[in-house]
Amino acid sequence: MPKVKMPRKSTLIDMTAMCDVAFLLLTFFMLATKFKPDEPVAVVTPSSINTQLLPDSDVVLLTVDKDGRVFFSMDGQPKRQQLIEDLNTNFKLGLGPTEINNFKVGSSVGADFKTLKQVLNMSGDERKSSNIEKGIPMDSTNNELAIWIEYARAAQGNNNKLKYCIQADNGTPYPVIKRVLDTFKEKKIQKLNLVTNLKAKPPGSAAALYEEQQQDNAH
Repeated sequence: MPKVKMPRKSTLIDMTAMCDVAFLLLTFFMLATKFKPDEPVAVVTPSSINTQLLPDSDVVLLTVDKDGRVFFSMDGQPKRQQLIEDLNTNFKLGLGPTEINNFKVGSSVGADFKTLKQVLNMSGDERKSSNIEKGIPMDSTNNELAIWIEYARAAQGNNNKLKYCIQADNGTPYPVIKRVLDTFKEKKIQKLNLVTNLKAKPPGSAAALYEEQQQDNAH
């Protein structure tokens, strides 16, 4: 009895539809993505051999420039909105929906409560050129920095992953840094992270010897 030959089917898969979907997704993300706004201040942080990276979320970040101005920032737009709405209500800042939204999607701020409304109505370039942001006050008679930290912690809720980070310029006067640290201490926040640039481990140091030992063990 003759064998029945089964017709061969092509194994070629038409990828046209998949390519179209990929390009559509790529186009969507390009058009829908919002880039992080420019910071109103630039700092040159000191260097260290610490390789731990700054996390992308659950961070309260204080930036201190070489002139000692303190800027506040926090990630998470819903939490930022909660924070600014609470401050606006309790301290009668007079912020409208536009200023609240600008803070929600914006960068760090370094102004006192009196000028915050004006700052949030300015563009990034205007803020940089106007020199209106003198830094968040943190003296003994008017420590608004302590208020920012307290309300930020409240907006974060019971977030055990929350990290408090200080990003200070290499030329920041030490008394300014000490006052920032004292403010955290007053709020009973003991665990802080200092943001630095990465540098090579000095040859012969304990860190360098430990790294060499780890590499030898890997081989």
